[in-house]
Amino acid sequence: MKTKEIVFAALFAALIAVMGLIPPIPLGFIPVPITLQTLGVMLAGCFLGRKTGFISLLLFIILVAIGLPLLSGGRGGPSVFVSPTVGYFLSWPLAVLCIGYVTEKIWSKLSLWKLIVINFVFGVLLISLIGAPVMALITGTSIWAGLVGATAFLPGDLLKAVVASIVAVQLKTLSPIDDKVNRT
Repeated sequence: MKTKEIVFAALFAALIAVMGLIPPIPLGFIPVPITLQTLGVMLAGCFLGRKTGFISLLLFIILVAIGLPLLSGGRGGPSVFVSPTVGYFLSWPLAVLCIGYVTEKIWSKLSLWKLIVINFVFGVLLISLIGAPVMALITGTSIWAGLVGATAFLPGDLLKAVVASIVAVQLKTLSPIDDKVNRT
């Protein structure tokens, strides 16, 4: 791994942590709040690629696990791993892997609309399809109820997918993905 990739991985872990400082928006009917951190997850995938993005999210999860209050609302530590949000939180590295993998595959023909679709499918739908059932199991509700409740996230998450895509396209030449593609 190059120094640039290590710096970007750490930088994005820090960016996602900073996004956790924005107060969450609680919803009365689902125990998972709306946060800005999924924007950072999508941006990490489509800007850093699968490997560097995954390392960034792995670093973030380790920091949360050791007790740093990096999740939205100032949460961190072992209790996070038994909370209703754990499925969403632990799906982030998988989402980054998928976003990064597909982005790398289409890098030479990257366009804004393709990146929006990638971020929506893997950064919105995948996270919800993992997070909602886990939340339902932890809270003792039906998986269907969890999935229905998670639809409340779709409008905001779509907006986050668009923003992440716009930023990634604008910063494409600075991306470590660009270095990999131009080396081969």
